[in-house]
Amino acid sequence: MRTIETNGTGGPEVLELGERARPEIADNQILAKTIACGVNGPDMMQRKGLYPPPPGASDLMGLEVSGTVELVGKNVTRWKKGDTICALTHGGAYAEYVAINADHCLAIPEGVSTIDAAGLPETYFTVWSNLFYNREIAKGAKLLVHGGSGGIGITAVQLGAALGMEVYATASNAEKCAFCESHGATRGINYKEEDFVEVMKSAGGADLILDILGGDYIARNFKAAALDGRIVQLAYRSGSKVQIDMMPLMLKRLTFHGSTLRARPDAFKAAIATDLEKHVWPMFAKGQCKPLTHATFSFDEASAAHQMMENAGHVGKIILTA
Repeated sequence: MRTIETNGTGGPEVLELGERARPEIADNQILAKTIACGVNGPDMMQRKGLYPPPPGASDLMGLEVSGTVELVGKNVTRWKKGDTICALTHGGAYAEYVAINADHCLAIPEGVSTIDAAGLPETYFTVWSNLFYNREIAKGAKLLVHGGSGGIGITAVQLGAALGMEVYATASNAEKCAFCESHGATRGINYKEEDFVEVMKSAGGADLILDILGGDYIARNFKAAALDGRIVQLAYRSGSKVQIDMMPLMLKRLTFHGSTLRARPDAFKAAIATDLEKHVWPMFAKGQCKPLTHATFSFDEASAAHQMMENAGHVGKIILTA
């Protein structure tokens, strides 16, 4: 099978096409023939040598995929050869074939193309599990999403709006702010021209904050949060080492929650998959959520896809097609 390999670690230029044998599958897995796969921030980190795959995972990049079922393990009952699925993977989606835990596969949502579906699992598993899974969300509660026009961000914006939240989203320019507002945000905040802390204070404070930046945003999020607010930290693109006054955490009774998804147990991911199909996938049929693909590239254009991701000029997801 064709694969996308890394010739060492570094920038997008280290990506190159390669060939490997098709992966073997375990009894609880399916083998999917890839139609498309999503490009995500962890792929960038892995390419740079900063995010090694967990034990037992493929060393190839790619955490989400859409495809057709080619083989099924003997313990798999739901899926059969020829079924079309999208799925969260441990890695290995940058290949023509990928072995996947069958319980991490989902049907393609109604009205979504198989190519666009490749960009759903990583962001929807991540956002749903960290913000909404097994939590009561009060209608009208205020959600602040940093990086609102990116894959994780716009997923959070759409889900928050669909659940009746008042959503605020930071972005780097007016166009991206408008993009967020057109997909459910009450207000886009151009962080180059406005202080999101002051905007949220004027709105009464954020009940829930999703942050992928870290750095000085950590202390500013404390200021922007409402009493009893919850802050979810999913990445540290601006740095994880900061000097910070923790007093607001105590005085405001804040909850600061960090999380990664890839290393979570298989059973947890299976539970999220079931919950997504029950509660979130119907939102696509109702038009409350939409796949938002910014650009598609073929496997042999993987370097260009990674370069686009690093330039951060995109809105929505970047997809590779096999």
